[in-house]
Amino acid sequence: MSKTKLALDVVNDLRNLAGSIETLVFALESNQTASAVPVEEKQTRENKEPKKPAQPPKAKLPTLEEVRAKLAALSQDGKQVQVKELITGFGAKKLSDIPVEKYPELLEEAGKL
Repeated sequence: MSKTKLALDVVNDLRNLAGSIETLVFALESNQTASAVPVEEKQTRENKEPKKPAQPPKAKLPTLEEVRAKLAALSQDGKQVQVKELITGFGAKKLSDIPVEKYPELLEEAGKL
């Protein structure tokens, strides 16, 4: 294998790594606010709150974590450029800027990659 080919392989691996790190940072940012309250306090609050009757959801929208997981898997498969283009195609700089209502459409587009 030529040195040029090896160098190009290293560049490709570094790009994949950068995409994976970016996805990890997005995941950590979204979990940071959710994990700010200790688990014991969350459980205490849940026990004190009265149980509300379950209402059937109109249409279950995917969560940010579900969308992030799908996009992270695509990024790890070497499609981080396409994932970034997909996010910017929805008029956002980062995934969390996309409205929740657009998540089904975003997942549909991601499935086509």
